[in-house]
Amino acid sequence: MVEYNCSLLSNGDSSQVNHQHRQDQTALYTQLVISIALGLSAFITFCLLRPRWTGLYAARKRQKNAASKLPTLPDTLLGWIPVLYQITEEQVLASAGLDAYVFLSFFKMATKFLAVTFFFALVIILPVNVHYMHYSFPPSNDPRSLNYSPNPERLFSPISGSTKSDGATMVVKDGSMTYPSSLLWMYVVFTYLFTSLAMYLLVTTTQKIIKIRQEYLGSQTTVTDRTIRLSGIPLELRDEEKIKETIENLEIGRVESVILCRNWKELDDMMAQRQVFLRKLEEAWTAHLGYSRARSTQASRDRAQSRAAVREDAPLLQDDEGHEQSHAVPYGEDRPKTRIWYGFMGLQSRRVDAIDYFEERLRKLDEQIKVTRKKDFKPTPLAFVTLDSVAACQMAVQATMDPTPMQLLANPAPAPSDVIWQNTYLTRSSRITRAWSVTFIILILSVFWTALLVPIAGLVSLKSICSVWPQLAFALDSNPISQSLVATGLPTALISLLTVLVPFLYYWLSTQQGMLSQGEIEMSLISKNFFFTFFNLFVLFTIFGTAAIQYSKINDTLAGASKDAGEIARKLATSLQDLDYFYINLIILQALGLFPFRLLEFGSVTLYPINLIGAKTPRDYAELVQPPVFSYGFYLPQTLLIFIICTVYSVLQSSWLILFFGLVYFLIGGFIYKYQLLYAMDHGQHSTGQAWLIICNCVTIGLIFFEVAMAGLLALRTAFYRSILIIPLLAGTIWFSVFFRRTFDPLMKFIALRSLNSQAPFGDISPGESRYDRETDRGRAVDEDDVTGLRYINPNLVIPLEEVWLAKSRANGSSHVDGSRQEEV
Repeated sequence: MVEYNCSLLSNGDSSQVNHQHRQDQTALYTQLVISIALGLSAFITFCLLRPRWTGLYAARKRQKNAASKLPTLPDTLLGWIPVLYQITEEQVLASAGLDAYVFLSFFKMATKFLAVTFFFALVIILPVNVHYMHYSFPPSNDPRSLNYSPNPERLFSPISGSTKSDGATMVVKDGSMTYPSSLLWMYVVFTYLFTSLAMYLLVTTTQKIIKIRQEYLGSQTTVTDRTIRLSGIPLELRDEEKIKETIENLEIGRVESVILCRNWKELDDMMAQRQVFLRKLEEAWTAHLGYSRARSTQASRDRAQSRAAVREDAPLLQDDEGHEQSHAVPYGEDRPKTRIWYGFMGLQSRRVDAIDYFEERLRKLDEQIKVTRKKDFKPTPLAFVTLDSVAACQMAVQATMDPTPMQLLANPAPAPSDVIWQNTYLTRSSRITRAWSVTFIILILSVFWTALLVPIAGLVSLKSICSVWPQLAFALDSNPISQSLVATGLPTALISLLTVLVPFLYYWLSTQQGMLSQGEIEMSLISKNFFFTFFNLFVLFTIFGTAAIQYSKINDTLAGASKDAGEIARKLATSLQDLDYFYINLIILQALGLFPFRLLEFGSVTLYPINLIGAKTPRDYAELVQPPVFSYGFYLPQTLLIFIICTVYSVLQSSWLILFFGLVYFLIGGFIYKYQLLYAMDHGQHSTGQAWLIICNCVTIGLIFFEVAMAGLLALRTAFYRSILIIPLLAGTIWFSVFFRRTFDPLMKFIALRSLNSQAPFGDISPGESRYDRETDRGRAVDEDDVTGLRYINPNLVIPLEEVWLAKSRANGSSHVDGSRQEEV
């Protein structure tokens, strides 16, 4: 049996250290080539398909009135790029709303921050490292080079072998490297400078967003703007007239309408069951009448040839006339059967006519629904109260209405279409239980993600691979390209895959918390997903990756831990920048490799054939042509993580590389998301820009982590005075966070009374009309669709009972469906 000595992979001598640094460069070049190849292929494919598949890549432009006034993009290969670039912030706001404006504003703020920090890293930090630390890129053969040093602890590591420290120069025993100890002052200065820059940009951008938000919302008088969500209603006030009288007695305004939420669970369950029976009946009629996928029959081929030929460049999912493609050819079939179960414990069964069975079930259920709608449901402690003015609404939500705690709490109401009516009749104890249960599940998942990250982090080091699979480690050691793919490419790909898949789980968990609107679910998803990306994919992965890199050194340290208990912590902390190339490769993959695939909407294109196979009825095919939905909770946390990584590494040795590719990431990402938000994807939830508060909180957390890391690294470098100087900055950042919340949060949640002005706030516009009224068809059209203007009421109480949706073409002229139930398309 062949025995493998893992210590031969890396013994810490100069040749092995230089080999490791050259391996980092190989991994970087390999990642660049792979990412650029993937990105270019996806981008070119998108440019070729965009004018052909307008049903997918211009879905919002074709279907949303709010996007109708956007400029039409040329059908040329690259001609759409300058047109998209020239779209102004005002057009973004008028077309896509406050949420999209806030989202893109973060990309602009991050671009400014990274551009300034990259300038200082390139002009000052890099030359200092090159001159004093003999840093080189790519690694040189100069023994003085930091990339070659026999002591590879890099800049932030105590030089236990130094002969003197006179405040001017530290000298290593073997004399291979000397540098001034005062060099560390540069890192203190830049920590202060970059933190101050981030705070300045946060404040200025927030002030701009608040100004736009106040002007934007202050000129609106929609039902949503005049409605409050009143919770904690006591038993004696659970009546529409009593609530109206109570509110008007406060003399804040006149009440136009009150919708007291009631326990509609019985009705909602019936409507959900009706939808199931309706779809099954449509499937049965489709199987009988022939709206199915074409069969290999001569009749099918003849009917297919009789249809209008579809051009090669026809829009995806639509025919030449702009109508939905049926993807089907009619044919005649016998009436389908279904099996029903009956008798004792449902043990007996028989097959019956499916159309007759589901029609009868639907008829009986419709009768029950009509009777149930007339019932007097039990009231709940929640109501939607519409006042006569926006000013009255704002005074209500910004004031304390009742002296009793947790009673008559007024909050801004979501739009009617945004309300999740099934959650309005949940009790407060039920919501609290659900919230704590989801929190507990997330904690368990965090432990699971921790266990999952251990093997992924182990891939970054050959020593950790050798401890599990020595044959693979030695094979990779002899092949630099393969080592780069496994040690760098594979972990970055797995981390990227987690950032795509895990948000779906967190979205489902958010929907189970009993929140009252889709906007609240969106905000909750952003918070949950950020916790996952920051804590699990950055903090824990950095710890595990560092442990893997320092595998042999930790083993050596454990033997002498009783003599120096802080040695393990020193090894882990001082090698924070040993993962710099990993994070550089991660940013490269995200920016150059995966962003173009988002532009291509790779997920929608991939899932379309799968969904097409499962589609049976006209309703199924109609659902295939709906534009994909843009969810901020899926994309924003990952963007925040990249920003925090760039901030943490902004003053370390490879800062210029991380900041450069981070700048590329935000430039490309801002452009791609701008296209998707304006032209391609729907984003129906509207939180009126409140995601900016979460963005600011996350950026502040990143700054605190940045300062703690720098203070710890300086302390471990025995630069205690410099480390102590970081503490005031840390305290100042915490104070800034508290000050920021107290000062700006109210203006991001409410509308100032002085902003409620019916006069035009933007120059020569007719009274009562803002620039957003002028640039859109219906004023706040971008934040309210056609159904939003409905009054606050559970749709299941008033909507007409939906008819059976059948195909227009039929192979069999006979029909057993009542004419009132047929709806032809």
